[in-house]
Amino acid sequence: MSTLQSGPALGTHPAGGSLPSRAETREQLSRATYDLLVIGGGILGISVAWHASQSGLRVALVDGGDFAGATSSASSKLLHGGLRYLQTGAVKLVAENHFERRAVSTQVAPHLANPLTFYLPVYKGGPHGAAKLGAGVFAYSALSAFGDGVGHVISPARARRAVPELRTDRLKAVAVYGDDQMNDARMALMTVRAAVESGATVLNHAEVTGLRFTGGRVTGAELRDRMDGTEFGVGARLVLNATGPWVDRLRTMEDPAAAPSIRLSKGAHLVLKRTAPWKAALATPIDKFRITFALPWEDMLLLGTTDEEYEDDPGDVAVNERDITQILDEASLSVREQQLSRDLITYSFAGLRVLPGGPGDTSKAKRETVVTEGSGGMLSVAGGKWTTFRHIGRTVMNKLAALPGHPLADHMEPIADLPKKLPLPGISNPNAVAHRLLIDGGGTGPSMAPDTARHLATHYGSLAFDIVRLANEYPELGRRIHPDAPEIWAQVVYARDHEWAETVDDVLRRRTTLTIRGLATDEIRSQVKDLLGKRA
Repeated sequence: MSTLQSGPALGTHPAGGSLPSRAETREQLSRATYDLLVIGGGILGISVAWHASQSGLRVALVDGGDFAGATSSASSKLLHGGLRYLQTGAVKLVAENHFERRAVSTQVAPHLANPLTFYLPVYKGGPHGAAKLGAGVFAYSALSAFGDGVGHVISPARARRAVPELRTDRLKAVAVYGDDQMNDARMALMTVRAAVESGATVLNHAEVTGLRFTGGRVTGAELRDRMDGTEFGVGARLVLNATGPWVDRLRTMEDPAAAPSIRLSKGAHLVLKRTAPWKAALATPIDKFRITFALPWEDMLLLGTTDEEYEDDPGDVAVNERDITQILDEASLSVREQQLSRDLITYSFAGLRVLPGGPGDTSKAKRETVVTEGSGGMLSVAGGKWTTFRHIGRTVMNKLAALPGHPLADHMEPIADLPKKLPLPGISNPNAVAHRLLIDGGGTGPSMAPDTARHLATHYGSLAFDIVRLANEYPELGRRIHPDAPEIWAQVVYARDHEWAETVDDVLRRRTTLTIRGLATDEIRSQVKDLLGKRA
């Protein structure tokens, strides 16, 4: 375990071009009147803030916790077309999802999205036959214009070579298709950064304590900085409620009589150490509607997910024993027992899907986005899926442009005139970035370990060179945080000075992978807390 010395270079010398202080940001939020105040820093709110800023609106974004601190960092980490939607005949939806997926993975954020091959195993007695799944993956790949190859069927023996832990007893065939994967927290943070570069003012860990009203209309919010208790307010011409599972809570601040508009579905996941290489993911049908995933992710194995109605406080959502048992039992349909030992579990997490209100099984409910306007003029947006986060941002912008009286029309560019596929910061070929880091540290110093080079390239893109320059200037920051993880200490300082990291969990859970690897030891947490406290 490395021990970081707390010399003056680490405490008082921030990374270049650091963010304004929280006090400065609060002052800016308090003094200005914004065109749009977005409450909620999940990917829906972040995407709207990004698109609204691009359109010329003066935008503020606040969140009671961290950016992507709840559901948006608790997904299955997939950018996908939605193979199961073909089961319900939603062909147009799948095609639209594929368009967005490929736009993100090839033009918007190729440095943050990774192509991933999926295997759909067909077992004797399973819910689907080989011919049906073979036709399904072919149609699925056709709806993506065969951009990921042609969906096809392979033999169990060939599949086992790519996934040694695949269970082959009673396995008849394996259907193959392609989608993409990401680190959702990193994708969200880069989108926050893009919003700020477009002019947005953002602040995390700032909870709404009340709404402002002028003549019965919502015209801002009262907030409390959860880091030091400071109270302040933000004025805005229009307020957007993008608080995800808490959307109805904010709606009742606007109108105590507001009826519930959503219902929640809990999705739990497990992260395990891998016992063998995984060159493809498994998507195993449970029944006609549900699929369980076994995904190679961040050098680990991600299993999930569950799908059940959730009616308790959103802030209390957590993985319980029943979730763990269900996930391991469902994974055992296609994964060998030795890979499913509880001793291999390093982390578990749960998020809440926001679904339109109504009856019926949550696993069959549509993952659609709902935009509503309250009695005080506050807009609320809920639902949707990670893959279409850009489309959701554009949808809300069109809603803003069409509001009665067109209150923002004179302040914004038409959404149709904005760049269609504006890239996120750090856009680059991650393979080229990793290669450069391996050779000469990106031209800024000595070469680095292959796993660290690859990690930096696929989590920061070309911004990795900024982190490496910091490590070269202060050599102690070039050391690994933990010997079994690729991250280096420079990432903590960078997260503090450039990525709004305020708490230890902000750093270890969402800006690095230490927590999900089960490596966030008390010693590391103490050292990260010390570094965060030395913000210049």
